[in-house]
Amino acid sequence: MRVKDAVVLRFTQLMEQRNIRPNELANLAGVTPSTVYSMLDARRREVSINVIKKLCDGLGVSLGDFFSAPVFESLEQELK
Repeated sequence: MRVKDAVVLRFTQLMEQRNIRPNELANLAGVTPSTVYSMLDARRREVSINVIKKLCDGLGVSLGDFFSAPVFESLEQELK
């Protein structure tokens, strides 16, 4: 699994746990809904740490807690 896929999976898990939709996450994080949908789009390969931080802030999750999830423990190397 690549890091972008892991980030999407983690946000999806957090939204499901809190029973919120992407539009609600955008409102909580103070970003546009298109920012959230863009991050969730599998065709996009990049996501910025600034967007991750804003979404984490909206969910009340620290970056440390976000990245301590098991999904991040065995990521592929992304060297090209």
